[in-house]
Amino acid sequence: MNAGMKALLLENLKALKLSTMIRNLQGYLRQAKQEQLSYEEFLLNLSEIEVQVRKENGRKRRLREAKFPLIKPLEVFNFDAAPDLDVRLIKDLSSCDYVKKSRNVIFMGKSGTGKTHLATALGMEACKQGVRTRFVTGCGLANELIEARDEKVLARSIKRYAGYGLLIIDELGYVPFSKEGAQLIFQILAERHERKSVMLTTNMGFGDWTQIFGDPSMTAALLDRITHKAHVINCTWESYRLKETLKKNK
Repeated sequence: MNAGMKALLLENLKALKLSTMIRNLQGYLRQAKQEQLSYEEFLLNLSEIEVQVRKENGRKRRLREAKFPLIKPLEVFNFDAAPDLDVRLIKDLSSCDYVKKSRNVIFMGKSGTGKTHLATALGMEACKQGVRTRFVTGCGLANELIEARDEKVLARSIKRYAGYGLLIIDELGYVPFSKEGAQLIFQILAERHERKSVMLTTNMGFGDWTQIFGDPSMTAALLDRITHKAHVINCTWESYRLKETLKKNK
């Protein structure tokens, strides 16, 4: 390839914003010449590196946008400490088929059983597979929506939270909502019903959710929507955080 043609090619790649192909062009030209690759092989190799880098950049961007409090992948979850957990179901959920079907996932159980870890790990898998994800605590979401309402940008916030492919609401039930907070979270969940997936972690059984949301009628309507076709995972094993603490104290 002569210098003029190469300069034009670089200009075209720049116009198309193919920065990875620009960075790797010289090396792939050299490889194609040395190995006598066909035009098709050269172009395939060069375009594949662009696709790979874009996928990885997209994954990193989605992880940042998700705002996970800690990066906890599924590989480091202690399944031995959760003897009653259906491991096959967790592995099925990691395929994100439930997201495609707009189904919900609910982790219920005492503090320290790994609910947040599992929700984070499955959220990370969703990010890896191209799903825009957002992680937020129930209390944090209620406060954010109340602030948005006071600043007259509530519609924008609801639209944003309604748009995520997967919304993870952690620690539902640890702090009861105010009447305004409960109504706003109900609005978000109603917007997502049968359109987008929600993942919840809670320390309360469904019969106690009135303590979280206050109004019995609204709670019943919310449960009807949230539990419809949902995967409900009861985390009945003992807190392994507590076990670790007791071991250290001994």
